[in-house]
Amino acid sequence: MPHIDYYFVTISPWTYLAGLRLEEIAGKHGATITYKPCDINRVFASTGGLPLAERPKARRDYRVQELRRWRAALGMELVLEPAFFPTNPAPSGYAIIAAQGAGGGDLGKLTHSILRACWAEERDVADEAVIRSCLEGAGFDPGLANSGLLTGAMTYEANADEAINAGVFGAPFYIVDGKEMFWGQDRLEMLDRYLSGELA
Repeated sequence: MPHIDYYFVTISPWTYLAGLRLEEIAGKHGATITYKPCDINRVFASTGGLPLAERPKARRDYRVQELRRWRAALGMELVLEPAFFPTNPAPSGYAIIAAQGAGGGDLGKLTHSILRACWAEERDVADEAVIRSCLEGAGFDPGLANSGLLTGAMTYEANADEAINAGVFGAPFYIVDGKEMFWGQDRLEMLDRYLSGELA
């Protein structure tokens, strides 16, 4: 059974645009997923990337065009400049980690609902009330927003260490069986084909 380590940050528009395609692909191939939200700025600092605000204007302008095109291509709601971006992604990342440990709900739905809250609903995903709402909507105990803080914080930082050691440099990033890497929601089709055995 293949396994996918999924590295991401909960305020990435590219992770939002992945929707639930990873979960659909994993289901199709009987693959398991470990969700690894992490401190992407630490990953950037170790791998030569730059936070959005520090990138050259040409790259920022191109990003907006790409977001607009992908929004149309995928038929997804996406606000190009949402009211609460950037915001602190750590609390929502902690909640996902806590939910993964607790079990009992739909982790893919939780992750996507947090991303959607930022990019389509213009809600602040650092706000405890928003996180609790997303947890409850995905079938988890909303109290995990508080009870999972300590473990979530420790794992969040450990995930960044793992990401750096594994060669991750952006989000979303998918690693199959610890070796085959796919960066970006636009590589999900290739991930699907790899799991089908079409790509060596």
